[in-house]
Amino acid sequence: MNTIRIAIDPELHPFGPEIAWTWRTVLTSLGWAWIDTPLSDPCDLAYTARPERAPQARLVMRADLAQWEAGAALRFSRAARSQPLTYPLFAGEVEPAAVVHRSSARVECWRDLAFAVYWLAAGFEEKAWPQDKHGFVDFRGSPLHDEQVFDQALGSQIALWLKATLLELGCPPPIPRWPEGKRAAAAASHDVDYPEVVRWLEPVRVVRRLGTGSLRPAMEVASGQRTHWHFQSWVELERSLGIRSAFYFVARCGSLWEYAFGTPDSFYDLTQPQYRELLPRLLEAGWEVGLHASYRAHESEEQFGAEKRLVEAIAGQPIAGNRHHYWHLDPRQPEDTLWLHERIGLRYDASLFNNNHLGWRRGLSEPYFPWHPRLRREIQTVQLPTAWMDDQLFNLRAFNPGDRLERLRALIARAAANEGLFVVDIHDYVFDAELFPGWLNTYRWAWEYIRDRGDFWCATPAEVAEHWRARTAALRRSSQGLGVPNSAPTLVA
Repeated sequence: MNTIRIAIDPELHPFGPEIAWTWRTVLTSLGWAWIDTPLSDPCDLAYTARPERAPQARLVMRADLAQWEAGAALRFSRAARSQPLTYPLFAGEVEPAAVVHRSSARVECWRDLAFAVYWLAAGFEEKAWPQDKHGFVDFRGSPLHDEQVFDQALGSQIALWLKATLLELGCPPPIPRWPEGKRAAAAASHDVDYPEVVRWLEPVRVVRRLGTGSLRPAMEVASGQRTHWHFQSWVELERSLGIRSAFYFVARCGSLWEYAFGTPDSFYDLTQPQYRELLPRLLEAGWEVGLHASYRAHESEEQFGAEKRLVEAIAGQPIAGNRHHYWHLDPRQPEDTLWLHERIGLRYDASLFNNNHLGWRRGLSEPYFPWHPRLRREIQTVQLPTAWMDDQLFNLRAFNPGDRLERLRALIARAAANEGLFVVDIHDYVFDAELFPGWLNTYRWAWEYIRDRGDFWCATPAEVAEHWRARTAALRRSSQGLGVPNSAPTLVA
């Protein structure tokens, strides 16, 4: 396996765990193993506050200690280009002349792009914004929204700039990111929120959503002629598109009373016979079954673990993945919830996402193992960053303006350009085109576009996660240095 020789300046020791995690994440995503070398030795990549200390490095990235010390105090602001402490990225600039100096055998990057990746992936910007009662952030009025920064996955773009630069300097090619020679990957998933309608309530919701012209389908819902039970319909549609998806089921049965008073869990009982028959049938067909953790599951490891075990008992086999209902992680410290995923044995999670805004919440469009700032180590449950939820292009249009299909096409194209992962979240109940006009057609259009491009590896989320875990483990076995902290468990493929 081809390796990169990397030298980290000992002067950066106070931020050693964070810097090591950042470079492990970047190099693993690109497909290089690594060997840690002294600054004075020949190396492919040096990360130092003083480039003259690495005279034999092919690529030198200047570390900015002031940025590492400021950390969470920094803010994204395109207007502050002359103030690097408030502008840690180079959005939209492939290689700004004032930042990169090239000679025949050496490149010096004077902006600390490693810190930029860390700053994005650690979610520093989102921590400074007010949240609503569900923990959602409204970024309208900020550069993040106005310039569609979430759509770009800037951390992934930085990594690809590093890859191109290192290859130009003569480094060996990395291993491929995705199977079958594909450029990118895509995975479909469904949050099973509302498979059984409340027949006395749902007609009112239909009319309120669609107007008085919807009285006929509303009455058909009331009489039981129309339902939300569309699992076989999803399977047949996805089979025709050449994909298989994951269905995330809620294990905790809520109530209208709880919903009204702040705990909006779904109303169905997973222990009922129809689910005991459904989950094994989906698995037998080749689809995935996972957990849709309840609204307050993050508050209790015992509750969270019990929900996972119940889905496994109904499915008749272990499950790999999860997505939180309402994307509801601990609003104060999301990483504490991500740590719970590791502790209850989840292989992957797909919950780090902005409910209101399209795109990749933490700037990375490929899978990664998140960083826990308090523990100062990575979390062992791989994160599959979701890119699009159906509701964003319908009920949340104020946050996501523009032509619906064009926004979606651009997002898919960006995932391909980033060699990244495009994860779709579409709810179980929106299959009926009369009750949800346009929703199903948009989903179908997206997958037909992905299929016709031909450069995406399409798999279930669990298959994507297992590929990434195995690839990461193989790269680490071939690497030396940038080791995880002594307190961290060893990644198991």
